[in-house]
Amino acid sequence: MRIGIVCPYSFHTPGGVQNHVRDLAESLIQLGHSVSVLAPADEDEPRPAYVVPAGRAVPVRYNGSVARLAFGPISAARVRRWLSTGRFDVLHVHEPTTPSLSMLAVIYSRAPVVATFHTAMTRSRALVAAQGLLQLVLEKITARIAVSDLARRVQVEHLDGGGWEIPNGVAVSRFAEAEPLPGWPGEAGTVGFLGRFTEPRKGFPILLDAYRQVAARRPGLRLLVAGPGDLADLGEAAPAGTTFLGKVSEEDKARMLRSVDVYVAPNTHGESFGMILTEAMAAGAAVVASDLDAFRRVLDGGRAGELFPVGDAAALAGTLDRLLDDPARRAELAGRARQVVASFDWPVVAERVLEVYTTAIEATGGVVADLDEPPRAGSLG
Repeated sequence: MRIGIVCPYSFHTPGGVQNHVRDLAESLIQLGHSVSVLAPADEDEPRPAYVVPAGRAVPVRYNGSVARLAFGPISAARVRRWLSTGRFDVLHVHEPTTPSLSMLAVIYSRAPVVATFHTAMTRSRALVAAQGLLQLVLEKITARIAVSDLARRVQVEHLDGGGWEIPNGVAVSRFAEAEPLPGWPGEAGTVGFLGRFTEPRKGFPILLDAYRQVAARRPGLRLLVAGPGDLADLGEAAPAGTTFLGKVSEEDKARMLRSVDVYVAPNTHGESFGMILTEAMAAGAAVVASDLDAFRRVLDGGRAGELFPVGDAAALAGTLDRLLDDPARRAELAGRARQVVASFDWPVVAERVLEVYTTAIEATGGVVADLDEPPRAGSLG
């Protein structure tokens, strides 16, 4: 099968959607399919052979974060050229309601279109304001996938549709077999965090507060942090025992997660799934997470990880104290997590996505109707 996949966000910026697209593409290639990924990227930046760069992206605030998107007449021309060259059996776009390559690809595609929705916004002024253009895009989507029940709810409430619910995948063996970083974890215990620690919704200050409380009672406790961000933006000195790795490669991310006893996700809102939870679970860490609906679902209602009230640093500190004192409980959580995360392994998820591709192709006979008058490239920006 010839498969075209569109990533709306810069392929060189870490993020859940980018990782999802990369791992899905590589899983499909391993299954024998021909895959091309179109994504915002500079020509001179290193990238996998299957990625076609669509030019530089610009930062745009979206869903409480900053996304790097490409949109406009130049991007539209590149999308059309990629579609013409690829002659895909199916086009798979991600987040098609953002002003991005995904939206442009849907507009110009003549192949059946499968769209994956990652975002879990329950209300969106942007979706309401752009209803006219969105309707044009939504009418050309043949089949829809949502990575979580929350993401599916957005489609039902705002986009007049439903679709398949297929979770984000995780390369289980990559994390399970990674070697810990040299000298980690520490003898007195190590707590881990990965993400943009200066982004408010990631909740890192909550973890810092809890860590200070726990570290005051546990000499030698360590906090290992990975992810982009400027320490100066924290506005406070990092507590003793904290190590910042900065932005890490995918290989070192797996090694970092193998280097902690307890992984903490103190996020406050805006999460539709919890990719980092499945990665930490695959790495064998005991997971502690905010009691967000998305996290609760990934952690099997709290059976595959501990949950604490959102924003409650004292409760988090108490949970960390209990787990650090109880290696048997940590092992119990990790064991249950291994069972749960097996259903998120990429070979399993990729087969489910292929079923949707086949359904979309059969539903359209392999072709979707052209627009009567497709918008010109110059009218899109």
